[in-house]
Amino acid sequence: MDITSKSIKDLRSMLDSKEISAKELTSEYFDRIKKYDGKIKSYITVTEEKAFADAEKAQEKINAGDADLLCGIPMAIKDNICTEGVKTTCASKMLEDFVPPYNATVMNKLEEKNIVMLGKLSMDEFAMGGSTQTSAFAKTKNPYDIERVPGGSSGGSAAAVSASLCTAALGSDTGGSIRQPSAFCGVTGLKPTYSRVSRYGLVAFASSLDQIGPVAKNAYDCGIILNAIAGYDPHDGTASKSATMDYTSEIGKGIKGMKIAIPREFYAEGIDEDVRKAVMDSAKIYESMGAELVDCSMPSLKYAVSAYYLISSAEAASNLSRYDGIKYGHRSTKGDNFNELICNSRSEGFGEEVKRRILLGNYALSSGYYDAYYGKAMALRQKIRAEYADIFEKCDVILTPTTPTVAYKADESISDPVKMYQADICTVTVNIASLPAISTTCGYDAKGMPIGMSIVGKQFDESVIIKVADAFEKQFNPVQPVL
Repeated sequence: MDITSKSIKDLRSMLDSKEISAKELTSEYFDRIKKYDGKIKSYITVTEEKAFADAEKAQEKINAGDADLLCGIPMAIKDNICTEGVKTTCASKMLEDFVPPYNATVMNKLEEKNIVMLGKLSMDEFAMGGSTQTSAFAKTKNPYDIERVPGGSSGGSAAAVSASLCTAALGSDTGGSIRQPSAFCGVTGLKPTYSRVSRYGLVAFASSLDQIGPVAKNAYDCGIILNAIAGYDPHDGTASKSATMDYTSEIGKGIKGMKIAIPREFYAEGIDEDVRKAVMDSAKIYESMGAELVDCSMPSLKYAVSAYYLISSAEAASNLSRYDGIKYGHRSTKGDNFNELICNSRSEGFGEEVKRRILLGNYALSSGYYDAYYGKAMALRQKIRAEYADIFEKCDVILTPTTPTVAYKADESISDPVKMYQADICTVTVNIASLPAISTTCGYDAKGMPIGMSIVGKQFDESVIIKVADAFEKQFNPVQPVL
């Protein structure tokens, strides 16, 4: 087995036993990036010099016997998370040359653990999209079939982990942007409870929905990374003060007696038969482990995508209003006055999908339409939260497909935004209700494309969903992509 395909747990053992050095491990990954990323296009910025400096510091910790679980582990970061001294572009011409003067809180936490940062990963522009084809710099491909999309917006993160171009990565999830690409690329992705991980230094898309989380080879690795990045942050006014824990502590305790909810609307019309069968077969495996499957309903699901796009676009229009070419961001060379300069800067700097959502958001917030659209979306948000609360009174976790289909070809759906938005039906409610969820691979279709299932938990129950995902992964043999 190629060393780059190993998990954090395995690499930790090899590093601590001196079977390989942090520098040698880093070299293995850069050799692979140079060999394959021209085809996959998962990276926007590769930070080779910084990575070897990180590896040297990590080796000192290892030699002193003071290595954390992530010490010396090569990771990569989605390009909307601020990294001091390293470009953070959000895959947009608007921020093409932006070099942050500070780190996001999650980066400070990971650097304290002495990770090796390999670079910054591609994404949909400003995290708006589900394909990573709206990136201005690197339109990422799916490692299982380079004619297909990797999903999005964290498509670079999922593709890089899937292709073993990093051991693990950070992504961000606003409506499924960690879980959907993880499903498409055959890896495991965790969206923590809203407020569990600081958003300070994450370039905002929709502030009430965004959450940073890990993408890795398996649930255990996701738990290790969550242990490092979770916790209160005084720089983030929405960060929770509730206590953190070891999110891997429940692994191996078994799921006998657990009640797993199966909401029938998630398995209805619009879900491909291959996807439905793979997830239901997985449910039967859980049943064989001693879990009880509970049929339930979530009637508001049919309105969820509409509510999500109204809320997220309204918040995006507000957040992106700061990019005017005056304070920072792309500045046009055209314009005879202040208003023309701003208009031209924004027109040139933003891509089509970002412009579409700004227009939709401003329309929903405008006088005469606020109550009809945004107000109703917020009311529906409370309804969705209530339906989840009702299910969790009876059940421990919820099992759903992560996506209605497997990864589609790059020339499909991209030109039809409504069709693409509807593909988020299985993921957006989790963000609307501020819940944690993890996606892991549960099967493959006839063409060998991965199928993902999501395990949704109660607020701050990350350890439980990680345990449930890990229990299935121990029964499942994943198929690695052939590059």
